[in-house]
Amino acid sequence: MTDPFGVLQLRPTTDIEEIRQAYHRLARLWHPDQFHTQEEQEEATRKMVALNQAYTECLKLASERGGAPYKENLTCEDALVLGQRLLAQNNPQSALRQLLRAASRNTEWYILHGDALMAMEQYESAEQSYREAIRLDPSRVDYRAKALDAVVAARKARTLTGRIKHLLHKK
Repeated sequence: MTDPFGVLQLRPTTDIEEIRQAYHRLARLWHPDQFHTQEEQEEATRKMVALNQAYTECLKLASERGGAPYKENLTCEDALVLGQRLLAQNNPQSALRQLLRAASRNTEWYILHGDALMAMEQYESAEQSYREAIRLDPSRVDYRAKALDAVVAARKARTLTGRIKHLLHKK
């Protein structure tokens, strides 16, 4: 495949979320079950195979660059300021994108990263970020409390009640 972004009708600087949206839009359009004749279904199947391959490749390329568009790196301090501002505006996805642009990472970066992930209900990933902050600065009890909160939230989310609440919250 020469240009996976072209197959999904995207620019090479597109972030992961936009890649997912484009893939789902095109997958609904070209799903073979929507076509009635055998020829149309075969053509749709070929398109779906190309879409699936392009989607996998685009996600791989986007994750290699940190999921953020191709832009210059920020200093850790600048990324933290932007991330804090966006998180305060209840925009955790944008905060996460800005944090991922940081050229280096410190304990505060990992804590803010974990906070953004918690706001997005990605509890296991948040716990990993908090654990990395603990590894870098083991004396901070508040970091340990955040990691414990992430573990508890992850366990609650796995219960039937947690899954139902999540489904209701999505609507």
